[in-house]
Amino acid sequence: MRNLVTILLSTLLILLYSPLPAQDEALSQEELLEAQMAGGPEIAIIERLDEYLPEEITLIDQDGQPVMLYDLLDKPTALALVYYRCPGICSPFMREIADVISRSDMDLGKDYQVLTISFDYREGPQLAATNRNNYHNLIKGDFDPDGWRFFVADSANVAKITESVGFRYRRAGLDFLHTTALIFVSEEGKITRYLHGTYFLPIDLKLAVVETSAGRSGPSFSRVLAYCYTYDPAGQQYVLNVTKIAGTLILFVALLVFGILMWFRPRKAKSEQTQS
Repeated sequence: MRNLVTILLSTLLILLYSPLPAQDEALSQEELLEAQMAGGPEIAIIERLDEYLPEEITLIDQDGQPVMLYDLLDKPTALALVYYRCPGICSPFMREIADVISRSDMDLGKDYQVLTISFDYREGPQLAATNRNNYHNLIKGDFDPDGWRFFVADSANVAKITESVGFRYRRAGLDFLHTTALIFVSEEGKITRYLHGTYFLPIDLKLAVVETSAGRSGPSFSRVLAYCYTYDPAGQQYVLNVTKIAGTLILFVALLVFGILMWFRPRKAKSEQTQS
């Protein structure tokens, strides 16, 4: 029976932790499917918990000045990988960052910081500056502007940081197919937690900051929510994926029934042999 439970739990974990694709607003479901079938890099965020960022990563700030990433890590840090021209998921992602900053009882810039980095090396400092102003204006209340900074990088440094945090994306014309997560890093550059999706609770943010401050890593329970919801490009929001949930439940029930039948079958055969 213990083996049966293990198999069922393993199946559910495989479903929940399989790569979660996401698409930009300009791309339809059919285009996404065609891109997936065409092969190429997978679209996912592969968690690298307890691993460390490369020390030689260099970013370019909104003023066009180079800065070493490690020089910025003086407190728990949330990395947000986006591209500033993104027509779809990046906008709700960054709006949600502004919203959870506003709702949190922690002090941005004191207790933690957010670094938004473009993974499109074609984008320049001016776009970083424009996005900084736009999303800072969405934060309610007083805050330290240096607590949420925006950067770009060249192709070599983009490759270093995306690979080190497990951020997998795919080019689609002038845009990209990708998913989103806040990736927390300690002052030592250790990856401690991922908050997936485009919706974050203040308690999730606080827990991630507290554990990152202590250098502890933890599993990403938000993946369960990300699995149950699908991004709707028309409405620019995540909606409950009833089909996926129903399919998972049906599969689970089918596995459970199959397991029960396999469990009782040997017992029944043994009983019949004993009676004969």
